[in-house]
Amino acid sequence: MTETSCTAADGTPANNEKWLTPGVRGIGSASFLADVGHEIPTALLPSLLTSTLGAPAAALGVIEGVSDALAGSARFGGGVLADDPSRRRKVAVGGYATTAVLGAATAGATAVWQVGLLRAAAWTARGLRVPARNALLADIVPPKAYGRAYGFERMMDNLGAIFGPLLALSLVAWLGVTWAIGLSVIPGLLAAAAIVYAIRKTSRPTGRDRVPLKIRVRPVLQGDLGRLMAAVAAFEVGNVAATLLILRASELLTPDHGAKTATTIALGLYTAYNVAATIASIPAGRLADRLGTRGPILVLAGGVLAFAVAYGMFAATGATIAVLTAPFILAGIGIGAVETAQHSAVAALAPNNLRGSAFGMLATVQSLGNLAASTIAGILWTTASPTAAFTYLTGWMLLALVGLLVAWRALTDRRGKSSTKSVPQV
Repeated sequence: MTETSCTAADGTPANNEKWLTPGVRGIGSASFLADVGHEIPTALLPSLLTSTLGAPAAALGVIEGVSDALAGSARFGGGVLADDPSRRRKVAVGGYATTAVLGAATAGATAVWQVGLLRAAAWTARGLRVPARNALLADIVPPKAYGRAYGFERMMDNLGAIFGPLLALSLVAWLGVTWAIGLSVIPGLLAAAAIVYAIRKTSRPTGRDRVPLKIRVRPVLQGDLGRLMAAVAAFEVGNVAATLLILRASELLTPDHGAKTATTIALGLYTAYNVAATIASIPAGRLADRLGTRGPILVLAGGVLAFAVAYGMFAATGATIAVLTAPFILAGIGIGAVETAQHSAVAALAPNNLRGSAFGMLATVQSLGNLAASTIAGILWTTASPTAAFTYLTGWMLLALVGLLVAWRALTDRRGKSSTKSVPQV
């Protein structure tokens, strides 16, 4: 693996053990602020479309579907752009600022098509910035601290997902939907400022670091990185949207509690899911660092196993709050561990000149896999039963575990052979 040549702005060598640097804190702050910023228009988009503009519910589905598809495609393109250390800085700053402005601009829309256009453009910019941000984080921490750094970033992102909707509710009660969406530009632009701050805390790339603009797919899908991507793909095809977890809890609780109370409880359980993900992120990263080069794969396997157990419980669970709490918390721990381990594993396995493409491929696999998981699970839910849907998802988790075992064994064998060759024969 080719290591990055960047050093800290204060001259600290790249192999220093310090990891929670100003740069890492800047990227973590950007993730928190950006999530707050885009959660506000996301939470209020249904009200804007149906209540303010009088659009049917189908319009929301079309707008969100198109926006998610564009975001997924943009992540691949963003990965290609982010291979170059200098270009990835510009893409990150531009992506955060553009997402903030376009997301808030939906407040001034007077027609449904305007909302759709602005939302799609904002999500495209959001997709472009993701690989650049992840590659930047790998630039500013030593490899032995990848787990902790990505765990910190994921923790801050999850905190934003918790705080954003709460802020949206407060702003709506105070100023109304339109003003609340418009004001979301403030945390979004602060996120862009935080990325600028993080960049200024790292040394500028030299001419030797430049990478030509080129689509690289085959190199990313070869060797250890390719085996990891295959296992991640199996996981993501079974990683259903959290809204289906909420729906499962609501349906199970409605007979005993009524629809309104059941929905409230389900949302409370989803909050517990996000809290569990937030709490699990840094310990998962710390464990990945402690276990060495194969640590991220082992932590990833642990997160996938947590999902497998959670989905199995959703398939067979009873309609009580206490019983439903366990799979929600397990899934939260699982996503906190999985997201942290995925990012740290890619950072560790990808050469610096392929780092942007590798993160772009990871983000694309995540996006397309989630779409397939939610679509197929929804069809099984409707045509067969929720039990069939969650049994199907559990099967993909088990297949992902097999893929991770293969990746772990291959990496272990390669490291073992390398160590044997390095020992002089007597």
